[in-house]
Amino acid sequence: MKVLKFMTVAAMLAAFFAVVVVVSAASRTAGYDQFDAGTGSGRQFDGAATYKAKCVVCHGKKAEKKFDVSLPDQQLVDIVMKGKKPEKPPNMPAYGEKGITTEQAAALVEHMKQLKSAP
Repeated sequence: MKVLKFMTVAAMLAAFFAVVVVVSAASRTAGYDQFDAGTGSGRQFDGAATYKAKCVVCHGKKAEKKFDVSLPDQQLVDIVMKGKKPEKPPNMPAYGEKGITTEQAAALVEHMKQLKSAP
């Protein structure tokens, strides 16, 4: 009888943890395509934090990869907003579709220029 109770409790705990894992995974992937610009709840846009969270993987810590400072600022902002397909992957996603504004894109471009020019 004790073994049956133990097995019932163990099965219930296993089911509970399985539900927690599934719900947790679903909540993390549900907003994956959305751009979190860090402006919710009255927060100011932080270009440095956004760069570190979203851009550094492809562009590097000092914006040394796939970033051409010789292009005009407006063209760089357009690339952030509309994306770009280079000759070989990875492609630059269109962050305008993910919720970033033109002003935020300009702030990211400015931050990247500062990173690239830093010693």
